Amino acid sequence: MSDKPRQSQGVETSRREVLTQGSSVLAATVLGAAISGESHAAPPRAVKNHRIRQSIVAWCFEPQWNMDRIAAVAAELGCESVELVAPQHFPTLKRHGLACAIGTVDMSPDPPFVKGFNNPRYREQITKATRDAIDACSAEGYKNVICFTGMREGIPDDQGASNCVEGFKRVVEYAQKKNVTLCLEMLNSRVSDHPMKGHPGYQGDHTEYCIDIIKRVGSPHLKLLFDIYHVQIMDGDVIRRIHEHKDYIGHVHTAGNPGRGELDQKQEINYPPIMQALVDIGYKGVVGQEFIPTRDPYEGLRQAVELCDV
Repeated sequence: MSDKPRQSQGVETSRREVLTQGSSVLAATVLGAAISGESHAAPPRAVKNHRIRQSIVAWCFEPQWNMDRIAAVAAELGCESVELVAPQHFPTLKRHGLACAIGTVDMSPDPPFVKGFNNPRYREQITKATRDAIDACSAEGYKNVICFTGMREGIPDDQGASNCVEGFKRVVEYAQKKNVTLCLEMLNSRVSDHPMKGHPGYQGDHTEYCIDIIKRVGSPHLKLLFDIYHVQIMDGDVIRRIHEHKDYIGHVHTAGNPGRGELDQKQEINYPPIMQALVDIGYKGVVGQEFIPTRDPYEGLRQAVELCDV
């Protein structure tokens, strides 16, 4: 009888050793397959709750990734859109089962935010570019097109606002006919160390300035692109402003501040309660991830999408 416990203990010890060795072999096999590039099941989607609709802003991940790769990652993470892409890329999005949550305007060779409705010198050019973007998005059933005030270029703020009102009134009726909404983006003019982290001289650099223009135009087809990164830099009080301007928010962008990097522990914006505020106001639009990667783009995107999936 005294030998039986020892035999049983030996059997249990051997069983644990076998299981431990088996787990190590399995882990090594999976790791080896990953290194060799063998195909395995895709990781679980980052979007699980579906209370916040999410999108990837294409320019942030170019040229590291081409459009096909960007679209594939968006679909894998559970996002529904890749945005601010030219119409020639719409077929790629459709092939991956995605939409374009907000279209861009072509003001080549300038970035689209440089020339806007605040300056009558560019009125015909910007009106045509905006109408072209409206047509391209409407043809695919996409609902939003971005728009901007433009740079000050010596124009007083009150005159710039009046010029914007006049210009938007000319094009917003066309947008309405096409079932498209223009989304006026507020940009920060404070950051000057990178051409896409801040825009010194941009006239619509405060939330309430843009909201005033929108109210004066008086159409549900002109709304605010509430970029959390830019709002944080210029105005702050993000959650209160979301509630105050809930009827005028047509689209939302994210990025970490300072630096317009990932939505991680190195930046100051607390994104989960901001996303919850969007849920609380009944926001039905899309949140576009618009940060500039400082490390592995896929890792940063998955982290950001999971963080915003409240």
